[in-house]
Amino acid sequence: MTQLADEKKAEELVVLDLGGRVSYCDYFVICNGTNRRHVRAIAESVLERLKTEHGLAPISSEGFESARWVLLDFGDVVIHIFDESMRGFYDLEGLWADASRVELEHVGQPSRLHSTGG
Repeated sequence: MTQLADEKKAEELVVLDLGGRVSYCDYFVICNGTNRRHVRAIAESVLERLKTEHGLAPISSEGFESARWVLLDFGDVVIHIFDESMRGFYDLEGLWADASRVELEHVGQPSRLHSTGG
């Protein structure tokens, strides 16, 4: 999932490990686009590629109309794609500061995830 957003040049890509902290998911993927068109392009690309390549569809999605904060809920993983101002306003990383961040490595293959911090 993270590599798909990265391929669309998503900025400040962060994964938070929420396992055991909340009942509704294990991970938050958080990123932002440079403008609303970019936010929408990231979200549409992630949705399309997960559907066509992996047969995955979100449980729900929100925010496509305004494209300031698009949320894609895949059950264990919830993806938040913000425009820059909304990301700063809602500050999910600050809200979940005690959650471990997952180290991302992109080397032309699917992301490998490693928990860090805690």
